[in-house]
Amino acid sequence: MIKFFRKIRQNLLTENKFSKYLIYAIGEIVLVVIGILIALSINNWNQERIQKLEEQSIVKNIHTEYLQNKAIIKRRIEENELCEAALRQLMNNIGKDEDYLKKQNVDSLLFYAFDPPIFRPSENTISGLIQSGRLELLQNQELVNLIYNWGRTMKALTDRTTRFTAKLDNEIFPYLSKKYSFKDMDAYGPLNWKEKSNLKVDKLQIFKEIEFENNTDEFLYWIADNKNLFIELDLLIDKILKETQYD
Repeated sequence: MIKFFRKIRQNLLTENKFSKYLIYAIGEIVLVVIGILIALSINNWNQERIQKLEEQSIVKNIHTEYLQNKAIIKRRIEENELCEAALRQLMNNIGKDEDYLKKQNVDSLLFYAFDPPIFRPSENTISGLIQSGRLELLQNQELVNLIYNWGRTMKALTDRTTRFTAKLDNEIFPYLSKKYSFKDMDAYGPLNWKEKSNLKVDKLQIFKEIEFENNTDEFLYWIADNKNLFIELDLLIDKILKETQYD
């Protein structure tokens, strides 16, 4: 084809038909430009097709991850409610007489009260998108906004979790270790002790101390607020699942 066009140019020049040659040259340039535009159009179409397929794959992965997160957060909300209920019962027991306290399962209350749920969702897809700078692949702006809201709410939850974990490690557990038997509490956990501690400890003394009341009250405040963050995340999960629903 190239040889054919070259031969036409040579004939036109040989015959001194410059005006015809000029028209021909312009036409040839136009054809080349059209060819380039067609090639670019095909390339752009192919790139858009590839990006669309990649976006669909990402959306499916997000949907799958957040179905898992929905199941996880449902359990964490239940655990948080159990923890909050135990803390409230402890608060109600503080200051009561010994006969009343002996009728309560204080070991169980303490175990569940100070065993708060930790939410660790699956975020591999979203983390990968953000770290690689490919979040722009998502054309659904509402989904992008939800992802940013999720990140902000998770940060608030993580910060709160860090604070109440420090409270447990630095204040509550050191206090209880001097006043109460961890073995008796752990009978309701994985250790599943069948016998109580052989050491004689006046465990009910803590219900007469203001330090225990203050620690329990403060921890209850954090756990109640923790539940609000769980509920907010649960609602965000529902919205993300709706925006990533596919046939």
